[in-house]
Amino acid sequence: MEGGGWVEPEAELLLPVSLPLRVDIGVKGVGLPRFVAQELHINLVMGWLQLPYTLHTNVYTQGKGNREQQFRLWFDPTADFHTYTILWNPRLVMFYVDGTLIRMFRNHESSGMAYPSRQAMRMYSSLWDAEDWATQGGRVKTDWSKVPFVATFGDVAINGCVWKGSASSCDASSSGWMNQAAAASDLQKLAWVQRNYMIYNYCKNLNRFVIVKMQWVQRNYMIYNYCKDVSRFAQGLPRECSLA
Repeated sequence: MEGGGWVEPEAELLLPVSLPLRVDIGVKGVGLPRFVAQELHINLVMGWLQLPYTLHTNVYTQGKGNREQQFRLWFDPTADFHTYTILWNPRLVMFYVDGTLIRMFRNHESSGMAYPSRQAMRMYSSLWDAEDWATQGGRVKTDWSKVPFVATFGDVAINGCVWKGSASSCDASSSGWMNQAAAASDLQKLAWVQRNYMIYNYCKNLNRFVIVKMQWVQRNYMIYNYCKDVSRFAQGLPRECSLA
């Protein structure tokens, strides 16, 4: 379910986007942008059980996603404005938070990998209910007593090539960002973020779909689990129940 939001209405773009944003308590998710065929996501997912907010990113190409990377933020996004930036050009997609590179998705179409290069996109942001996947796989539900949910936006900066029909407003040499790559300092910051704040990377989860199916079965059809039976094991659950 989706609530209030806004969309850049004038034209479809190939662009870097800079979005100053402060999220107030109660917000479940803020998406930037979301489309049907190809999407570049930044979602701020509200913390649960006193955990900090999660920054969720995803790249959709040819209608398929499953390229999530998630991060714990090193600040409280409800306290002040912070700038979330997506730079997208023919070479790569880069995600920044306050000028710090947190994720990079390179164009490997020459190796048969899909890349969001087949169509222009629009800028789109909204508040939406992501309780079916965002909060521990849907186990924690939206607390509707916290309404209204609020996200406050600052100055949104869009520097892009407007695409109308079959023509672009700029060529590959007219904008510095069109051929921009990650600087050495960016790569150092990226390594720091991934080492200290990344909590999920789809490239490291080879058994992801098996685990998702298992969790679905357990959530919907499991009726007994000895690892949850504290009355049976009053002196303590078997050791394997506490191991990953």
